[in-house]
Amino acid sequence: MSLQHLGCPAALVGVLGDDAAGDLVLAQAVADGLWISGITRRDVATALQVDVVEASGTRRLLEDVPDPTLLRPDDVSAAAALLERARAVVLQLRQPGPALRTALAATGPRALRVAEGVPADEETRTGVLRQVHLLRADALEAGVWVGSELDGLDDVRAAVRELCSAGPRVVSLAAGEDGDLTVWREPSGRLGEVLVPPLGEGDPGAGAAAALAEVRPGSRPRLDPAEVGRLADRARRDADAR
Repeated sequence: MSLQHLGCPAALVGVLGDDAAGDLVLAQAVADGLWISGITRRDVATALQVDVVEASGTRRLLEDVPDPTLLRPDDVSAAAALLERARAVVLQLRQPGPALRTALAATGPRALRVAEGVPADEETRTGVLRQVHLLRADALEAGVWVGSELDGLDDVRAAVRELCSAGPRVVSLAAGEDGDLTVWREPSGRLGEVLVPPLGEGDPGAGAAAALAEVRPGSRPRLDPAEVGRLADRARRDADAR
């Protein structure tokens, strides 16, 4: 949906159950302007994910994801034409390894490849590192990527640099209360770095997006990328002046 908010046409490749919940999700996807030809329906219950924020501010994700609702290689192969034509492909790495490897193989050679999370198996992790351009992971997922638990910003910095050197041009890892640490590889081979504070604590881009988003009950915000960029640049200049 984030791509839709920015005015980019987007298609989904995934699985829905053949139930009322699946009907609702599919209808919402159509209403949001998403292409749904890559959606497979199965005679199972649709996967459920609920984001709960408690009064204390603690955030919890409740989920029920039956195995039949995960992608299979033949599901991805059926959507190969979409992947081959796409200018960018975003991979959710919690999907099974064989399906992810099939998706990478079907993606056009000039497409931007973005991945989020961490695959369960080593073979897929190796393939992802070789082929994706941008990798995003939370703190727990980052620990799996590098094979050790991360404790503090210094550990996260070492991990993000290790991963960026292994293939992706850009790697962004969650660094707990410090925010998100992003490292990119410049043409010279030098690694650049930026630490973005948590949302609402000095992130100009997030603040600009929130300021422009028109939110109504049951609606989705529509964002103008150029205007978000202009407001973010102005916020950064103001912050530097202070």
